[in-house]
Amino acid sequence: MITWFIIGITVVVSYLAFQNPNLMEKLQFNAARVVHQKQYYRLISHAFVHAGWTHLFVNMLVLYFFGKPVETFFSYFFGKKSVVFFLILYFGGILVSNLSSLMKHKDNYYYNAVGASGAVSAVLFTFIFLNPWEKLYFFGLIPIPGILFAAGYLLYSWYMSKQENDHIAHDAHFLGALFGFIFPILLKPSLFRSFIDQLFFLM
Repeated sequence: MITWFIIGITVVVSYLAFQNPNLMEKLQFNAARVVHQKQYYRLISHAFVHAGWTHLFVNMLVLYFFGKPVETFFSYFFGKKSVVFFLILYFGGILVSNLSSLMKHKDNYYYNAVGASGAVSAVLFTFIFLNPWEKLYFFGLIPIPGILFAAGYLLYSWYMSKQENDHIAHDAHFLGALFGFIFPILLKPSLFRSFIDQLFFLM
């Protein structure tokens, strides 16, 4: 249910921001305003607004497909704490994915970013960590084992973050994904052995 709740809130807030540019401006990530004007809420609020309907749809679709299975796994491994841990995963993904941009653009008032991509990447990579050989469908068509998708995704995000020739926060994708991979290990270190066993048992 928490996945549905996050999707619902994100869709509503994004829609309101589409209709109200002032609201969009107040909620979007701006590192300079966070650092110099202490508008710390922007570290979280930017994940609930998006650049457009396509941006919103893609993020929420990925969250829908992978958030629900991760909730189920967390319920199995952590019982009553599963909801809290899922929320920490999601909001931790938001915060961690900001770190590079926060340092890089702390004096740039013209740099703005929106979207839940960092948090969604965290959820996706937790799913891959728990199911490394589960097939994901690239562009919704091409089946590819999750662990291979993860390796390609990280390499691509790292490379593109160095290029800085588009307007996509690739560093946020990279850091969010990395957090999603590490977080389950922090919660239950024995899961790493399970990951290794799955990885090599099925190779």
